[in-house]
Amino acid sequence: MLDIRERTLEDKRLEMAKVIKLLNDYQDELKVLQDKFSSFHDELETILSSGDNVDVSQLAGYNGYLFQVEQEIKDKQMTIENTKKVLRVKQNEVNEALKDVKVLEKLKENQSKKFYDEIERKEAAEIDDIVTARYKVQQV
Repeated sequence: MLDIRERTLEDKRLEMAKVIKLLNDYQDELKVLQDKFSSFHDELETILSSGDNVDVSQLAGYNGYLFQVEQEIKDKQMTIENTKKVLRVKQNEVNEALKDVKVLEKLKENQSKKFYDEIERKEAAEIDDIVTARYKVQQV
């Protein structure tokens, strides 16, 4: 049975895992955008270096599209940075919850040790009483 602190720790870990997945998804999307930008940029360079008559409207279309993809890349990078900040907050929350659980475990351990020490002390006292009683019976 999990106590409240352990459940809180598990909830915090789950929240952090969701943020990590989201961050990974954003990084994958960024990679796709960067590949798309690179591909179209190379295609534009090929058209410009071919020396053929270049259609101005086609160039404008490429430039417009490259500008749009570049803006999407910048937006995705900003989103990734913000998500990393959220991840750091979630990591701190997990660390705090883990500390709480460890403190509770240590308290339980100390309490158990005290309990068993007390039982041993009482058992030793009873054995002492039994030995003393037998000695007195032998003396009489």
